[in-house]
Amino acid sequence: MTQPVDALILSDQPTGVLSLQAVAMPSNTNWSGDVFGGWLVSQMDLAGAVYARLYSKGRVVTVSIDKIVFLRPVKVGSILACYTRMLKVGNTSMQMLVDVWEIHDEGVAPIRVTHGVFTFVALDQDGHKRNVPPLTAL
Repeated sequence: MTQPVDALILSDQPTGVLSLQAVAMPSNTNWSGDVFGGWLVSQMDLAGAVYARLYSKGRVVTVSIDKIVFLRPVKVGSILACYTRMLKVGNTSMQMLVDVWEIHDEGVAPIRVTHGVFTFVALDQDGHKRNVPPLTAL
């Protein structure tokens, strides 16, 4: 079972599971005051790993990152919320959309800043692939 990414990113509001929140700090920025894309990707990877671990009930590793789109710069002090949505589940792998929104506390609507597709594989304690529940378990 697969959910199309394009349909999920058309929403003008966050959807899915809130898996991580972070504040962009000065140490995460480049010379222009914008957050480094690599830092943002690392936050997305953490959010995806949290969701994959909870879903699979154990250890997971990232095996691929695909289709990351940076939509707008992120400034210092921005509150970022990473939402995850499962797209596809295989025997041992989980593919999900990680959607990042800038959250405001002044009543301003959330603004999408980036999104990407992350794939994780579930591992047992010896580092071997293990089965995960089917997508219907969501």
